[in-house]
Amino acid sequence: MSQESSSVLGIDISKEWIDAHLLPGEKSWKISTASDPLQQWVDHLPAGITLAVMEASGGLEMPIAATLSKAGIPVAIMNPRQIRAFATALGQHAKTDALDAKVIARFGELIRPIPRPLPTETRAFLDELVTRRRQLIETSVAEQNRLSTMRSIQTRQSIETHLLWLKSQVKEIEKQLEDLIKKSPSWMVDKKLLTSVPGVGPITSSIMLAALPELGRLSHREISSLVGLAPMPRESGKWLGKRFIRGGRANVRSAIYMCIVSAIRFNPVIKAFYIRLLAHGKEKKVAMVACMHKMLIILNSIIRDQKPWHFNPIPS
Repeated sequence: MSQESSSVLGIDISKEWIDAHLLPGEKSWKISTASDPLQQWVDHLPAGITLAVMEASGGLEMPIAATLSKAGIPVAIMNPRQIRAFATALGQHAKTDALDAKVIARFGELIRPIPRPLPTETRAFLDELVTRRRQLIETSVAEQNRLSTMRSIQTRQSIETHLLWLKSQVKEIEKQLEDLIKKSPSWMVDKKLLTSVPGVGPITSSIMLAALPELGRLSHREISSLVGLAPMPRESGKWLGKRFIRGGRANVRSAIYMCIVSAIRFNPVIKAFYIRLLAHGKEKKVAMVACMHKMLIILNSIIRDQKPWHFNPIPS
């Protein structure tokens, strides 16, 4: 690598190509995503690159990120919505791969997002299993909906056969998840801690381990923002609007929602909190979101302190 001042690399990713742009210096590249040309490009990048920024692209970003990380270049993988909002703020409405790479580089130069370590191969496999389980369940729901509209015996039998296969695949994925977690002593400890909380089952704990490795390592405010459960105010002058949640990790929120459905019945802390919110006139949906936020904070504390759930009722 040739010597050059501290630089930021912006990368736009497609299936077969990446467009890259370097700031300062205004250097641009278009490179195949095949392993050999990608590695050759990384080997000949200028020295002094302190950050590479790219959008999450459904997994296409991982080989590029891994190659850059092995070369010692920190990588930040961003939510595409955040990059698009930044481009709009810059007045950049035109959209090509090359222009997107420039916008991403500019985003990295001005915002300086914090690079995070890439998942290990085992954690990446855990995440893939959780993702695949979600996909199978979504397909099952779609097929179940189709079944209710079909009238002929043949089409109904076809859907029912597919539903049985999907159910067997979900069970197989869940078995693989269980076996994989058992191979990691630290995951087993964390899973036992998480499932000590009434309402949190094996699947929810697996999703938390796979999709939220930051659990227990961030402050309550940071983890809430990361998941998308931090209430955002809407205020202007004397007008006070309803707070809302937005963005974050939808798969984690979905998992927490499912455990809250159980927790408001069986978890004494969440149940009391939910009832109190309803008694104060909160809508059920608002109360559920508040319970989700509270549950996330409880789980974050449990993993941080490495202490299982313990309910201490106030003596009457």
